[in-house]
Amino acid sequence: MNNKVSTIMASTMLLGVLAGCSQAPQANDSGATPAPTSAPTAAPAPAPAKAGKTTIQYWHSMGGKNGEYTDAMIKRFNESHPDIEVVGTFQGGYDEVVTKLQQSAAANTAPDVSMLERSFVQLFADADVLEDLTPYLKKSNLSTDDFVQGLMGHSTFNNKLVTLPLNRSTPILHVNKTMLDELGLKVPTTWEEMKTVANALVIKENGAYKRQGLSMPFDDWYIIAMMTQSKGKFFNDEGTSVGFYDNGVGLKVFSYLKDLQNTGALFYPPTQDSGNIANQMFVDGKIGMLLQSTGSIGGMAQNAKFEYVTSFLPKNDVYATPTGGANVTMLASSKNKAAAWEFIYWLMTDPKGGQQFVIDTGYLPFTKKMVESKEIKELYAKEPNRKVAYDQLQYAIDTNKHLAWTPIVQEFRSAMQAIMYDNKDIQTTLTTFKNSADKLMKK
Repeated sequence: MNNKVSTIMASTMLLGVLAGCSQAPQANDSGATPAPTSAPTAAPAPAPAKAGKTTIQYWHSMGGKNGEYTDAMIKRFNESHPDIEVVGTFQGGYDEVVTKLQQSAAANTAPDVSMLERSFVQLFADADVLEDLTPYLKKSNLSTDDFVQGLMGHSTFNNKLVTLPLNRSTPILHVNKTMLDELGLKVPTTWEEMKTVANALVIKENGAYKRQGLSMPFDDWYIIAMMTQSKGKFFNDEGTSVGFYDNGVGLKVFSYLKDLQNTGALFYPPTQDSGNIANQMFVDGKIGMLLQSTGSIGGMAQNAKFEYVTSFLPKNDVYATPTGGANVTMLASSKNKAAAWEFIYWLMTDPKGGQQFVIDTGYLPFTKKMVESKEIKELYAKEPNRKVAYDQLQYAIDTNKHLAWTPIVQEFRSAMQAIMYDNKDIQTTLTTFKNSADKLMKK
């Protein structure tokens, strides 16, 4: 086993602590060493007609209803491609797919194509186990300019295009507009406005909160969003330390949240099942505003008994949002690269491929052609809350790229718990985290 594949093995042993919503909601919703990736001199042409079918394996994280949509999508491909059969396999949540991919890469049993949560792409790209898709795009008369740029931040590493967006999302502000209207309040666009509205919504009776203003799941995703809104970064540009400590951004973000929590304006849910708990609080009218994924829009619209709207994440210094969800990748060890690319190409370009999947599921459109399609325009006219999510992509910023992301986010979540649940001193806790992160980044 080479050193780079060994790095994947070591890093992903920590994934158990990231189960749930690692930078995006989970999608519910020794063997031979693989050969290093090398850019092909010429991309294979679309799968040629053969006497038999070429079978390719596709691993994904789409369970539940989204799993049904994925199965239907694969069926549409197979019916329109008589020479190729895609076998889709649900491998569990995002973190489980990453664990299984690192094991299969080490054993040379990786699938041809896989869904890969975008914050872990760099780990696999650095291990040279992902195919460079640049020549494939060129052969198919595509370019990276054809894609929505706000979703391309985790596609290119080491000058290789190794993934393309598929099921992507961002956090967004969900609002019970009926509740705000009753008090003459406007949907907030800044932190200060959000603090004012959140505090105005609080109802306390007999020492207990009957209603609170704001909530969000326990997830670093939302904290990172607030850091970027304050012109901060999770990692510094040099990749040698965190980027929110020396400039005071981390202290600012957590102080803001603790101020809201101390007045009862912020309901911060327990770590276990925090997303579902916060969602239910919102639907039940026990909170008026919620920072949550765009992937929750469909469920909110279906269950809310009030006027429900979405809005950009409120800004502090600037508007900014991280992205989440997963990309699609081709494994460099695939023996069926022509067929694998044909499947990926279909996902990216055919209206019955990724576009229909986006319409079905609520994920974000990922190509410019898709955004301009008649179907997506009609969808946005019918469901303007979903268009807000797409429009916010102009402010997309991803600052958590680093090979040490996996162990560092474990330490960061421990710091979040210490501050938000145990009321530990913010600056002292962040200092401890910074010291741990700096050591991990030097390894």
